[in-house]
Amino acid sequence: MKKVALISLGCAKNLVDSEVMIGLLEEKSYESVAHLAEADVIVINTCGFIDPARRESLDFIRQALQEKKRYRGKKVIVAGCYVQRSRTALQESFPEVDAWIGVNDFDKIAYAAEGHPYENSESCFLYDHSSPRKISTPLAWTYVKISEGCSHKCSFCSIPLIKGSYRSRSISSITREVERLVASGVKEINLVSQDSTAFGSDQKMKEGLVRLLEELLKIKNLEWIRILYSYPEEVSDSFLEIIREAKICSYLDIPFQHSHPFIIKKMRRGLDGKKSMKLLEKIRKKVPEIAIRTSVVVGFPGEGKKEFDDLHAFVTTACFDHLGVFTYSLEEGTDCFRLGDPIKNRVKRRRKEKIMELQAEISFENNKKYKNQKIEVLIEGTLKQAPHVMVGRGEFQAPEVDGVILIASGERKPEIFNSIQKVEITNTDVYDLQGDLVR
Repeated sequence: MKKVALISLGCAKNLVDSEVMIGLLEEKSYESVAHLAEADVIVINTCGFIDPARRESLDFIRQALQEKKRYRGKKVIVAGCYVQRSRTALQESFPEVDAWIGVNDFDKIAYAAEGHPYENSESCFLYDHSSPRKISTPLAWTYVKISEGCSHKCSFCSIPLIKGSYRSRSISSITREVERLVASGVKEINLVSQDSTAFGSDQKMKEGLVRLLEELLKIKNLEWIRILYSYPEEVSDSFLEIIREAKICSYLDIPFQHSHPFIIKKMRRGLDGKKSMKLLEKIRKKVPEIAIRTSVVVGFPGEGKKEFDDLHAFVTTACFDHLGVFTYSLEEGTDCFRLGDPIKNRVKRRRKEKIMELQAEISFENNKKYKNQKIEVLIEGTLKQAPHVMVGRGEFQAPEVDGVILIASGERKPEIFNSIQKVEITNTDVYDLQGDLVR
């Protein structure tokens, strides 16, 4: 039996594609292994979204090729967004790579591994409920991709260039996949998409995401449903109404990107700071316990001191529970490429640090409200470096990005793991919380 090691880089949506590729290879009798040295085939699912992600992808390609030199007979396959975007340049730089697979052809991974020819697809691959998939996340939770591509025209974003226009899965396909995942023991489903609030729009479906959620709410033993990546202008009243349902996490990830009207206009985004604050007020009025994550970009062409100060003031006032900061990356092929990259990297880094320092203060204050509260926590497992400490998350914490809850007390019975338990929070910090199981 041949062995395959797959390195998945980038976002959660990439991880789903990686899990499908492993599933397809296992159907062809490949065994998945964790270490490159053990593998007959090394697959790298790259991210090509921004320059730091591409540099990371290059580092892993070089590492894989070193393994190929060390062990004769190994194959290296490079796949994903970076390949879709820069295949020719990558092929010239790394002629030793055995096969290249863009985002249209993830389902051809077994052909590539065996060295067989295949016909390239014309649109981005989008799996369905019948696709084999090897889940790599903890048993307690997983991601479900509900669409692919993006039809927004943000001037700085390369996603439409890589993935094409927005395309939704069917509600029945998603429902059938979630039913199977829940039957296997999954408690939390995280719906991922470039824009989850646009779900069904390509099918002329009105309130498509609401309709999908209505069906998912019917699934027995599904404990939590989390919606990731909501576009600000598409947060409707009916959507806010349905996320008040007990099974749906009171959590939204809404990337506002910036606040200053001049920058927002150049970004081709819809809401400046004032409009964004009105939306936030509306959301918090409808769903008082909501936790909100956002992302912003610093160093966009034209962002001077005035524009950055406006963003800093917006973050201060908005008081987000979680926030990520990207420094602007000049992306060839995007509409704002012609604007160049006039702001120096050291200025971008300083602005990023300033926003992150501010957010650390906000998060620290926000977390204090959980002190001495008894909250529901999904227990995922234990800390690798401290196996006596259990790890979980509240519904206000998305996996992999928002911090965790550490539980040092209580019996570690098998039934505790992969279940929702009451935890009393005893200590809070900037990101992680600490607590005790409620007996």
